[in-house]
Amino acid sequence: MGTLNMLGLAKRVGARFLITSTSEVYGDPLQHPQVETYWGNVNPIGVRSCYDEGKRTAETLAMDYHRGLNVEVRIARIFNTYGPRMCIDDGRVVSNFVAQALRKQPLTVYGDGKQTRSFQYVSDLVEGLMRLMEGNHVGPFNLGNPGEFTMLELAKVVQETIDPNAKIEFKPNTEDDPHKRKPDISKAKQLLGWEPTVSLRQGLPRMVDDFRRRIFGDDKLDSGL
Repeated sequence: MGTLNMLGLAKRVGARFLITSTSEVYGDPLQHPQVETYWGNVNPIGVRSCYDEGKRTAETLAMDYHRGLNVEVRIARIFNTYGPRMCIDDGRVVSNFVAQALRKQPLTVYGDGKQTRSFQYVSDLVEGLMRLMEGNHVGPFNLGNPGEFTMLELAKVVQETIDPNAKIEFKPNTEDDPHKRKPDISKAKQLLGWEPTVSLRQGLPRMVDDFRRRIFGDDKLDSGL
């Protein structure tokens, strides 16, 4: 409903409308890496479906307003993004691992840890969104970093960055958790002239510094604790 209301507003005032969609529209993909022409493999009645199908419906509404009412729309399919100022306890895997390592808690890995994700630094995403909004192409465009990591590999990078002695704790996996996730960004490279520039090992320390400051406070950070 929020998307519908905003599309109506964009129509009334003649605005260009950005829908920030998600890689979740691909579900548990049978195609790897995922290209924008792939229709996805989504369970419409699964525990994750309200998010997956909500975003798919939002894209549908945007395209209907574009085709039927000439509203200028732009569609970005955003893959996992991380960086400073994220909510510390938002439940996202990078936030979880960083906060757990800083608090000397075990890093929680769900399932066998072999499922993969691709992680882009927030400044790369912002640059991609700006190029999309300033350009002449509707999309959809995958905006993500093609660097692919298993959850165990991500946990090891967090260990290297924060605490080599951090423990890893395995828990049962969540239902309908996608096994693989990696964007094909050929379209964004060609039409937007965009690709990520910040690797996980470059971006993660910036996020860690921010989390450490907010978890422990400036005084403890400055004193070296």
